[in-house]
Amino acid sequence: MGGVVVRQYDIPANDFTVAGEASSNVRKILSQLGVSPDIVKRTSIAMYEAEINAVIHGNGGQALVEIDTDKIYIRISDQGPGIADLELAMQEGYSTAPDSIREMGFGAGMGLSNIKKHADQLKIDTEIDKGTTVNITVFFKPQTGV
Repeated sequence: MGGVVVRQYDIPANDFTVAGEASSNVRKILSQLGVSPDIVKRTSIAMYEAEINAVIHGNGGQALVEIDTDKIYIRISDQGPGIADLELAMQEGYSTAPDSIREMGFGAGMGLSNIKKHADQLKIDTEIDKGTTVNITVFFKPQTGV
């Protein structure tokens, strides 16, 4: 696979009809590039969770995806309220999603922990009243000595 594939997506606020379209598109690209199904699945889940978080909590946002020769890098940023307690937010089942979102089947509090489980590297930058940026890296091959 030569070169780097770069894609940018806008993530709309509170629009569940198009939520997940960016991660679905990236899944197709990775499959077409012949990336192993396990890596495609891990990348899709991690990106989808971050994308949904931007839809629910972040007033929408932007996704940047870079598919390199050895890894996939995803940055999802929003201008939402920020995460008040990141450590708490990383716990499975913790959610600040309103009941209306939960009734649609979203906001179960698994998003960040699911991202962490499927990403090889995860870095979250968040600032109250400024927004959150989630940086996800998935390597094509297991990393040693990292």
